[in-house]
Amino acid sequence: MPPINILIKPASSACNMACRYCFYRDVAEHRAQAFEGMLSLADMERVIEAGMEYAEHLCSFAFQGGEPTLAGLDFYRQVLELQKKYARPGVEIRNAIQTNGLRIDEEWAKFFAEQHFLVGLSLDGSADLHNLNRVDAADDGTFNRVLRAAQLMEKHGAEFNILCVVTGRNARSVEKIYRFYRKQGFRWLQFIPCLEPMDQQRGEEKYHLSAEGYGDFLIRLFDLWYDDLQHGEYISIRHLDNWLSILLGDRPEACNMAGQCSVQFVVEGDGGVYPCDFYVLDEWRMGTVGETPFAEMQQGEVARRFVEASLRVPEQCRACRWYGLCRNGCRRDRLVLPDGAIDQTCYCTAYRKFFSQREKQLMDAVRLICRLRG
Repeated sequence: MPPINILIKPASSACNMACRYCFYRDVAEHRAQAFEGMLSLADMERVIEAGMEYAEHLCSFAFQGGEPTLAGLDFYRQVLELQKKYARPGVEIRNAIQTNGLRIDEEWAKFFAEQHFLVGLSLDGSADLHNLNRVDAADDGTFNRVLRAAQLMEKHGAEFNILCVVTGRNARSVEKIYRFYRKQGFRWLQFIPCLEPMDQQRGEEKYHLSAEGYGDFLIRLFDLWYDDLQHGEYISIRHLDNWLSILLGDRPEACNMAGQCSVQFVVEGDGGVYPCDFYVLDEWRMGTVGETPFAEMQQGEVARRFVEASLRVPEQCRACRWYGLCRNGCRRDRLVLPDGAIDQTCYCTAYRKFFSQREKQLMDAVRLICRLRG
């Protein structure tokens, strides 16, 4: 059996924030039941038991939402006990969590550090940019509380990445965002293009990110990163890390850069399992933990349909010199033809613009990194 990555939504779609661009609220509203309930410890035990039974070498548990800290700290303490119960020789267990940071206090930060959780913390740059979209239920900005969470995790030595959603407005402020992160000492960054609601024409939302805007963003961000690299400082930016890995002959670790979908095993609050965080929809439910083994879900008809739908390579991509790096992006960003076939990424022109204008510098960066690594 292969390594397994299980993404768990212990609080389903429940959240203590009301981000204007929240993709999961939209996903949940496209199901017959939006909120699937809080994941019980009994179901969590079934997830761990099934994952450890399936895994070889590595079993990774990632907690996401909604807001996963709403499950409570005691829930995660029990998770660790259950992981010990079902641990197998030769199988490494890893834990990660993605959070908006509002509930992170001294106790949470200390727990993450002591138990070696990798934390993804959502923070969209400086206060004015972050508070445009990341607001609480009272429509108040959350910047100060999130920055406090980062400071607490730094204090206790918890390992964390910064997650920034790229909107049209943020894309135009990339220098300000990058320099803010550098000033704060954040060296592990992920920039995630915003998703717009399903079944809606792109461009209708205020936070819309155009292909042209995303292309300019990629170039300006790369230039800032490359300048630091030339001065001997490596800032980890996930999509750049993956492109560099591809150029060095390695496989990308990010599924959205692999060229085709894979089954991710996303567990909702009622124990239902789905193949991808972006497609936690009734039509893509593969089974239920405790009823259907992961191996059976992996080989099932729903998983097969899901993966096969992503395999089509448009003719324009076949003829493109950049396809080996771009790989047509994430399926969720690909346009859908009238016959239902999945076509090119909506960011095709952005990737073409970036690779054509920064090809030399990208290759120079590969050589610099090889030297830095000795």
